[in-house]
Amino acid sequence: MIVKDAIQRMIPDFSRFTDPISLAQYFSSQKVCKEFLKNARWSDGDIICPHCGHHHCYSRRDGAFRCPNCGCNFSVTVGTIFENTKLPLVKWFLAMYFVSSHRKGISSCQLSRDICTTQTTAWYMLQKIRSLYVQHGMNIVLTDDVECDESYIGGRETNKHESNKQKGTQGRSLKAKTPVFGMVQRGGKVIAMKTENTAATTLSPIIRQFVKPNSRVFTDEYVGYNSLRESEYTHAIVHHRQKEFVSGEAHTNTIEGFWGQLKRMIFGTYHFVSAKYLQRYVDEAVFRYNTRKLEQSECFVIMFERSIGTFTYEDVRNVA
Repeated sequence: MIVKDAIQRMIPDFSRFTDPISLAQYFSSQKVCKEFLKNARWSDGDIICPHCGHHHCYSRRDGAFRCPNCGCNFSVTVGTIFENTKLPLVKWFLAMYFVSSHRKGISSCQLSRDICTTQTTAWYMLQKIRSLYVQHGMNIVLTDDVECDESYIGGRETNKHESNKQKGTQGRSLKAKTPVFGMVQRGGKVIAMKTENTAATTLSPIIRQFVKPNSRVFTDEYVGYNSLRESEYTHAIVHHRQKEFVSGEAHTNTIEGFWGQLKRMIFGTYHFVSAKYLQRYVDEAVFRYNTRKLEQSECFVIMFERSIGTFTYEDVRNVA
């Protein structure tokens, strides 16, 4: 117990990281960063092999570890987003801090200037960090008053060159836009995901998966929500086409506010997001919304805890 307490005292109090300067001052060397990772991953002193899961691995003189079971040598970064990186770990920690603290996101161009790397390296770092935002297991349950709505992400035809413009892209057309469906519990969390389409056969199963029965569901008049009227939910509609935006307690202003944040992040910070990587950016917006009441240091704690979890290259390469 005394040994465990001593090890835990070696892990710094995350609340001290109130700004990037304090973080950079603490992680003053690569040795400090690696010792910090070691204590965070194996706080009880039991070093576990990331290859075979064997306990009680021992340290080598060069700072690496060796598994007595499979004979593999490994470093403290194996199995984390920092594996095989050639960058100093302090730059990774600073990047995670900047990403978690900027409410509208940070572009790869800006990050490259902040941590002194190339734009390509910063872009790759951001993609690895965004993989930490994945809505893990999607085990969130929404209840009470839940607003549902769909949004369409893509370039505006009026901003395109005449040769690239397409006809019939207004409204809910999927010719040039990608649909994203979202649900938010009033005063609570939001869930959002890219979908193939916005048909009732697509939206209804998602609602039933994440919204608790007997909840009140608020939507607009889109026909894709009509099946909810005969379901286990109390369904209230606000008629946007009739310029009705609030009808008693029926409105979708909360989820519309989330869409506004998502689009400001995409169009204002990133300018362009391909459909291939769109879900990553949606996950980022969801994380920011769900942690909006936390301090910057608390957001960094969440990011760091996820970064040292089970992680493989496929987590970065695979996109929805």
